[in-house]
Amino acid sequence: QVQVVESGGGLVQPGGSLRLSCAASGSFSSIPVMGWYRQAPGNQRELVAVMPSGGSTNYADTVKGRFTISRDNAKNTVYLQMNSVRPEDTAVYYCHADVRRGSLDYRYWGQGTQVTVSL
Repeated sequence: QVQVVESGGGLVQPGGSLRLSCAASGSFSSIPVMGWYRQAPGNQRELVAVMPSGGSTNYADTVKGRFTISRDNAKNTVYLQMNSVRPEDTAVYYCHADVRRGSLDYRYWGQGTQVTVSL
């Protein structure tokens, strides 16, 4: 079994910063891809940022230049540094880990962490 656990959400003022963490644990040989999605009320879940183990990254246009994704492969952990946050960044943030077992990859999701940007 695989567990994916996020932490670091909360209330932050516009223009402030927040750092999310996500750790994966369980039975797998590697994690080719880890990333972050978010879902605001009434909206579909959308990509925020993804990072393969090789290090290249992909960001949503709405967060480019403000958010930074990083990984600690030794700890099976991915981070999302959120700077210059805006009210429209308010959402539940979900982490995913695409883990490899044998020759196949399986996607696991965390339970989500609430981020609220407000005065």
